[in-house]
Amino acid sequence: VQLQASGGGLVQAGGSLRLSCAASGRTFSRYTMGWFRQAPGKERGFVATINWSGDSTAYAGSVKGRFTISRDNAKNTVYLQMNSLKPEDTAVYYCAARSGSTPSSRISEYNYWGQGTQVTVSS
Repeated sequence: VQLQASGGGLVQAGGSLRLSCAASGRTFSRYTMGWFRQAPGKERGFVATINWSGDSTAYAGSVKGRFTISRDNAKNTVYLQMNSLKPEDTAVYYCAARSGSTPSSRISEYNYWGQGTQVTVSS
């Protein structure tokens, strides 16, 4: 599966952005999806994950209550709605897919990665 992330940009603190990740292939609905991010000088870290049917999600503690992951299997797309953005949310955001039925926060369990989209939050 090939992944294409979009929707990043520059936003002021307190603002919102919605990231999208479009997937190719007819088997998108069989993949668990995840969003990860990498800030300059830091390792890539988990943000959110959603299972194949969309009824099970998990979030990193730093974004819980502010970010929402969702998916539209008919459109082969997963979304990350980001509200109440903070300067520390600044990073390159990556979407990823894994061939499993349960959500996962482990980078090593994801088989496919998108190219990343830059999110910059100004104070």
